[in-house]
Amino acid sequence: MASALSVDLRERVVAAIEAGASRREAARRFEVSPASAVRWHGAFVQEGRTHAKPMGGDQRSHTIEAQADLIRQTYEAQPELFLRELRDRLAEQGLRVGVSSLSRFFKRHGITRKKTLATPPSRTGRT
Repeated sequence: MASALSVDLRERVVAAIEAGASRREAARRFEVSPASAVRWHGAFVQEGRTHAKPMGGDQRSHTIEAQADLIRQTYEAQPELFLRELRDRLAEQGLRVGVSSLSRFFKRHGITRKKTLATPPSRTGRT
């Protein structure tokens, strides 16, 4: 993945545009694409920022974390459910999440899903 261009370059391009140069002129002068000059100036005008937004990392956990109470309540009502069954129960209540997202949710919250004596053995464990 490419890295963001320097803040100094971004500031110089924005300063040139603010001083009266067109976006294309500023892009040509500093050897960046016109699209970059347009985006950088737009971000400066709308948000007052010249630095790049953070790259990479978690992009989705905030969606599932917003529904943490619903997930916990559904899980606590029937802790013996498999993750795919829990996913289906949550879908019935309007929350669409993946099995792996649920697994990461439980790991983040320190919830271990150990089998109890009431849980039937798995099919592969039978002889």
